[in-house]
Amino acid sequence: MATANQRLKQIYLMKVLLDNTDETHSMTMPEIVTALNEYGISAERKSIYDDIEALRVFGMDIIGEKSGRTFMYHVGSRDFELAELKLLVDSVQSSKFITAKKSNELISKIEKIASKHEAKQLQRQVFVSERIKTMNESIYYNVDIIHSAIANNAKIRFQYFQWNVDKQQELRHDGEYYLISPWALTWDDENYYMIGFDHKVGIIKHYRVDKMLRIEETVENREGRHHFRQFDMAVYAKKMFGMFDGKEQSVRIECINSLAGVMIDRFGKSVSMIKKDEDYFVVNVIVAVSRQFFGWIISLGSGVVITEPKNVVEQLKEEIRDLNKRYGI
Repeated sequence: MATANQRLKQIYLMKVLLDNTDETHSMTMPEIVTALNEYGISAERKSIYDDIEALRVFGMDIIGEKSGRTFMYHVGSRDFELAELKLLVDSVQSSKFITAKKSNELISKIEKIASKHEAKQLQRQVFVSERIKTMNESIYYNVDIIHSAIANNAKIRFQYFQWNVDKQQELRHDGEYYLISPWALTWDDENYYMIGFDHKVGIIKHYRVDKMLRIEETVENREGRHHFRQFDMAVYAKKMFGMFDGKEQSVRIECINSLAGVMIDRFGKSVSMIKKDEDYFVVNVIVAVSRQFFGWIISLGSGVVITEPKNVVEQLKEEIRDLNKRYGI
């Protein structure tokens, strides 16, 4: 074993430096020699100097600096900076569509990209156990199957479920399989969605990936290409509220000036904002009119008023009347 490891001296030297050094932690030559000995590798200083130079030629950023009478070595730039790894950990732990178990597994893998010292800084951010997480462990593989089907221009078939009051999965359409042409994946409101074409009704639909079961890639070619030639995911997402479907309509909204940021956050910086007077401005946007859209409008309070079209105004009034009745107002 020692002889076999000796042949891999440069690889183990790379591992020693990547695991133990970073911009704030260095190793002396004696420490490097000791670390290699722990892997059953004996090495002289001269050969390690040569190996370090070989790794530099390979592209590894190994920095040697004098500290007093001692020369110290550490890895400088890496593929991922610590700040970037923290961002990845934050994304994984906050993603509702990844289960707690899979989140911990992914974060453990991210930690291995860093030095052992930096990994400790990542561990302090791991608080996934109490977060709201999906209970569908297969979502990780669902995404892979969908990506594969898109790349292979193939339709997919799957079952779709909803939760009932007993916290049990209840298959929709009596367990009948959906046959859909997948065209894109998007992450919206902390959930992963597959955007696809339903050839039976000839329209674009979206499905929560964590509610899809037994996904299979079929041998049938996808349909709906003409619908997606001009498809813009960002525009599609802006129209939806919580990814709930509704009839798309152009809506005129009058807003108090202090809500300008809210409109930009929702519809993007390109949204047209027309000044009405000193206190109010107007936006005209195309949205999928749904209860979720009305809920968003109501949540903004008296600073927002829908003025057109009349049928949308009437729908909102009816929604408010229903709420008044429900709460006895």
